[in-house]
Amino acid sequence: MSNVAQIQVELIDEFQLFDNWLDRYQYIIDLGRQLPEFPEEYRTDENKLHGCQSQVWLKAKSEHGLLYFDAASDSAIVSGLIALVMRVYSGQSAADILSTPPEFIRAIGLSEHLSPTRNNGLAAMINSIREQAQICLTA
Repeated sequence: MSNVAQIQVELIDEFQLFDNWLDRYQYIIDLGRQLPEFPEEYRTDENKLHGCQSQVWLKAKSEHGLLYFDAASDSAIVSGLIALVMRVYSGQSAADILSTPPEFIRAIGLSEHLSPTRNNGLAAMINSIREQAQICLTA
């Protein structure tokens, strides 16, 4: 199993294969289309993230010392961002999540190519994941 840092390096390498941001956006959207089905019973106010322009739901669960996340959005690009974030963080230990900053966001250029509202939503997702990891560590 790869850790958070290794997965981020893999993502950064993948995005270097694209020559332009139109291709990167399309790749992100395609990743979002591959997300597993998000159960309707998870689409609750408790799981809804605030600070996102689109509707985003995030559900966390802990199994055998690892955190797993399910998430969904009503936006194609945000669904793709969810797919990236899930790839990096789902199935990882709380300690690894908390000790590894999300360098992939800057390294693949998301922070400079997303709109301010999309950046805020991405930050809200990552903050929520880090909060869940902190809860898991203190439980």
